[in-house]
Amino acid sequence: MQASHLFTLPATERRSIYALRGANADVFGQKVSKMGRALQSEWSFVGGSKVFLQPKVARIGSYGKGFSLSASWLTSTQIASHAFTIGTAAVLPFYTLMVVAPKAELTKKTMESNIPYVALGILYAYLLYLAWTPDTLRMMFASKYWLPELPGIAKMFSSEMTLASAWVHLLAVDLFAARQVFHDGLKNEIETRHSVSLCLLFCPIGILTHVITKVLTKRGDNMK
Repeated sequence: MQASHLFTLPATERRSIYALRGANADVFGQKVSKMGRALQSEWSFVGGSKVFLQPKVARIGSYGKGFSLSASWLTSTQIASHAFTIGTAAVLPFYTLMVVAPKAELTKKTMESNIPYVALGILYAYLLYLAWTPDTLRMMFASKYWLPELPGIAKMFSSEMTLASAWVHLLAVDLFAARQVFHDGLKNEIETRHSVSLCLLFCPIGILTHVITKVLTKRGDNMK
């Protein structure tokens, strides 16, 4: 109804219409207020004062975690276990070649490469970094003469990360010793399969058997 027609109505009807409009205005105002609370205004220094109307969206508590990189995806136990498995699996092909086909050209070229030692060295350095603590040196050199003691070493190796680093260390050293035995066997035409096999888990015994094999082989050649 237009405003000019309101004056032609009786006073009681005009008051009813005004009251109805006032109620509608209150309802509209409440809706606007709710919408206003759902909107955010921001200040922009680029183009002066600007208002950006932006709906307030409910934030999901795990949003930040879903798109942020955590400090470590794996626990120390999982890292140690994976490193143990990867290191062990990495050296097996080299032992297999030296035992199954010691005189093959592929074996000779493969055992001349330094790549496995570099890879194991990097893995060992990473595990050593993770396992290192402020008390590591104190446990390694616990005596007053700065010499290792068994209780301190045992305490240090109670950590799975330290054990994994020590295992990778042994794998690298054992493979290097096995390669030396292999090359010495090729040079002197000595059987090395048994010695190389022992170097995988019992490296000192593997070196000992190679020395014994070498001595016995030379004696046999001299007796001919």
